[in-house]
Amino acid sequence: MSESAKLAVLGSINADHILNLAHFPRPGETVIGKQYQIAFGGKGANQAVAAGRAGADIAFIACVGADDTGERIRQQLIMDRIDISSVETIADEATGVAMIFVNGEGENSIGIFAGANAALTPDCVERHQQVIAEASALLMQLESPLESVLSAARIARQHQTQVILNPAPATQLSDELLALIDIITPNETEAEIITGIAVKSDEDAARAARALHDKGIATVLITLGSRGVWLSEDGNGQAVPGFRVEAVDTIAAGDTFNGAFITARLEGKPVVEAARFAHAAAAIAVTRPGAQPSVPWRAEIDAFLQQQD
Repeated sequence: MSESAKLAVLGSINADHILNLAHFPRPGETVIGKQYQIAFGGKGANQAVAAGRAGADIAFIACVGADDTGERIRQQLIMDRIDISSVETIADEATGVAMIFVNGEGENSIGIFAGANAALTPDCVERHQQVIAEASALLMQLESPLESVLSAARIARQHQTQVILNPAPATQLSDELLALIDIITPNETEAEIITGIAVKSDEDAARAARALHDKGIATVLITLGSRGVWLSEDGNGQAVPGFRVEAVDTIAAGDTFNGAFITARLEGKPVVEAARFAHAAAAIAVTRPGAQPSVPWRAEIDAFLQQQD
C-alpha cells in the first residue's frame, strides 16, 4: 500500500452477546441455547478490524461509553492496527450492545441498542473532519445516525476522498446521499429497499445496479451470500463467485468482505481481484464463531487464496 493510501472508517461499536440455538424462537417460545459468548462487534468496528487485519493504514471515527467495555474495546482496536485517536468516550453513556441469535444453519437474528453510538452526531463528525480529509477513502455503514453519514460524505466529496457505503442495516436513502457515493455494497435485501428491484437472479442484480448507477454511483457490488457478488462498474456487470466453505455463522461475513475489499483497492488491486480477496476473507470468517474473533489476518487470507489457485 502506498504511503498516501489511508482509510477512514466511520461507524458503530458494540459489545455482541451471542447465543447459539437450534432454531430462532417464535413469539412466546423459549429455546434453550447451546453456546453463549460476549465478543466485540458493531458494523463499523467489524469493518475497521477487517481492514486493519488485512493491512490497511486506518483511522476509526466512532464512540464508546465511559465503561469498562468501552475501554477494553479501545485497547483491542489498537491491537488490530487501528488509529483510535478519533474514537470518543461518551460520559454517562453505555457502549452499544447487540443481542444476536444464531440458528443451526448459521443464520443470525440481531437486536441492537445504540448507546454511545447515538453520540456520533454531525458535530462529532465535524470535530474529526481532518481524518476524512486526509484519507484516500472513507468507509461507512448505517448503524450511525443517517445525518452523520451524510455529513461525512459531504466532507469527503469536498476533499476528493472516495466514499464507500455499505448500506446496512437496510433503509431507504436520499438521492442527495447516493449522489455522494463512489462505491456501494448492498446485499439483495438492501439493494431492493434502495432501488425497489427484487434481486433474485443475476439479471435482477444487473437491473438494480443500473438503477444505482443512475443515482450517480460508479461502482456497485451486490453481495449474494454464498453465490458471490454482482460487480458492476459504470454499467458493465459480471458475477464474481465466492468460495464454498462449511459455515459456522455469518455474523461478520459482510463486514469482513467490505473491510478487505477496500483494503485491496487501496493497494491498487483491480476491482475483480479485490472482490476475490474480499471473498476469501469472508469465507474464512464464516467458518469461525462471532464477529471480530472470526475476522482473519492478512497472512491467513493470502494462504487461503494460494490454496485455491
